[in-house]
Amino acid sequence: MQQEMQLPQVEEVSKSSLDSAIERAQSALLHKQDTSGYWCGELQGDSILESEYILLRFMLGQENDPGHRDELPKITNYLRNLQAPHGGWAMYPAGAADLSGTVKAYFALKLMGDDPNAPHMKKARELVLQLGGAERSNSFSKFYLSGLGQIPYSACPIIPPEIVFLPKWAYFNLYAVSAWTRTMILPLAITTIFQPVRALPPERGIRELFKIDPKDCPTSFSKAPPKGWKKFFLFCDSMLKAYEKSPIKPFRKLALKKAEKWLVEHMQNSEGLGAIFPPMVYILVALRQIGYPDNHPLLAEADKHLKALMISEPDAIRIQPCFSPVWDSGIALHALAETELPPDSPEAKRATQWLLAKECRNASDWKMNCPAAEAAGWFFEFDNPHYPDVDDTAMVAMALHRMGGEVAKPAVARGKQWLLAMQNDDGGWAAFDRTRDKPILEKVPFADHNAMQDPSCPDITGRVLEGLGHLGMRVGNPHVDRAVQFIRSQQDASGSWWGRWGVNYVYGTWQVLAGLRSVGVDMQQDFIRRASVWLKSVQKSDGSFGETCDSYEDASLKGQGPSTASQTAWGTMALLAADGPRDPATQAGIQWLIDTQPEDGEWTEDWFTGTGFPRVFYLKYHLYRLYFPLMALARYRRLVNSN
Repeated sequence: MQQEMQLPQVEEVSKSSLDSAIERAQSALLHKQDTSGYWCGELQGDSILESEYILLRFMLGQENDPGHRDELPKITNYLRNLQAPHGGWAMYPAGAADLSGTVKAYFALKLMGDDPNAPHMKKARELVLQLGGAERSNSFSKFYLSGLGQIPYSACPIIPPEIVFLPKWAYFNLYAVSAWTRTMILPLAITTIFQPVRALPPERGIRELFKIDPKDCPTSFSKAPPKGWKKFFLFCDSMLKAYEKSPIKPFRKLALKKAEKWLVEHMQNSEGLGAIFPPMVYILVALRQIGYPDNHPLLAEADKHLKALMISEPDAIRIQPCFSPVWDSGIALHALAETELPPDSPEAKRATQWLLAKECRNASDWKMNCPAAEAAGWFFEFDNPHYPDVDDTAMVAMALHRMGGEVAKPAVARGKQWLLAMQNDDGGWAAFDRTRDKPILEKVPFADHNAMQDPSCPDITGRVLEGLGHLGMRVGNPHVDRAVQFIRSQQDASGSWWGRWGVNYVYGTWQVLAGLRSVGVDMQQDFIRRASVWLKSVQKSDGSFGETCDSYEDASLKGQGPSTASQTAWGTMALLAADGPRDPATQAGIQWLIDTQPEDGEWTEDWFTGTGFPRVFYLKYHLYRLYFPLMALARYRRLVNSN
């Protein structure tokens, strides 16, 4: 068994200091509520958002257009300032240099006029070569390099638009991959067959970043020779490329029409395709190739949604990957429920009405794998009716059940039934679809975003159990029992659980333990005691928790990293679930949150604790540092009082 960290002697948490901390945090959170009723904190990603936007405008030849020429220098300023001391660009603060991100940043800066002999450019160039050269960039980066004439399209994996014809029973089809993947690969399928190239003069290119002749750039970016399924899919890729050279493609015209129809339909009533940055970029390239002029209303709308993600300052512009208002609002309302804010308060009423208006009554992609369910649930962004997700639905349904009163009951009931229908055969829940794990799909050449599919994961399953517990379901219910068995099967040997959507084992373990307690699982069982021991072994001597994104690369780092308010809140709420409010480790976590809270009620948090794609893309939710600590403090107070 792992050794528990020796914690300082913490006397009973002072009621007055606890109440004051909760009052300050609650006031800060309420102050951030929009007059419409929602909360929406900044969602911060890494440098690829800025570099890809610059590369996009050059691909489209729009860098000098009136709508873009003023914004690009400010985006460049922000991108330049993200360069790390090692010379590269990382996926998160203090992270290692990311080869693909560094290649794109260097290219973007050079296109914007940075001298390649300047110290910062030279340092980046030397780092790229040390890491293996630009030829080892990932497949999504290679689309940009191809579109700007630096490598041939033969280096990109081919994605024929005929994939729209693949039936649902086929092992690979549009609805066997994750929701975010299908919104990315369909516009890329169009791009790879038209192969648009913006020719650049050699002096503006990045030949200096390659260790081989760019014309010989391979599809695979791995140093090791491909084996097994990877080798098989690369062979399939070569066959598809041979097919592309054939003058006879009997279904191509029909495939393009069907793909266009799918894309246009999925842009309707949404904040852009998928309402997330990558497909919002790719669609601008794809529609132009199909024949849409730049002034077409659909392209103008897509461009408007992309620009809406920008946050402008006097000398810099940064870009968000998407908006998170439903997610932020559901969590904020849930935290306020813990503070016992009256449901009939103006703030609660406004939040309830706003969330009820965002209920998704549209049957779209999720219906393909779950045909019997009634349309319900909630999505993540302001408007994304094609993609309600399980995590948001569980959180919002739970919050509305606690704070929404009679007016919310029908929507909550529909959300509950939708969640039950979306349970996978293995007993767990995935994010966007009812799915089955198909690990072979992770070997296809364009799967290096590390999220080709959307299988069940412990953290979402724990969240759903927490929500179902609030809605009256307990162990003994078949849905609950299957979910508990799934969770048990996913426990790490250390006693923790991996977190798919938050960093990382601290997040996953919190979600699972909170869910298990909510549905009435006996928290004295051995597998839960092992989780408690693990939590205490990674809790710091001052009571805090912190975990680096590096733990996705190196499991020996699980539970280790700089202390953060959000992760301390998660770890402390996990201890609350496992051991209750009187446990010294729980009280140490609560005391740390009280002691580190500034007078303005918020906490300081410089690190990324959110996950987009593990090992590929991470996030900083700017409200995590506020509503999760508030939730932990208020839950602790409620449990102490109830005892």
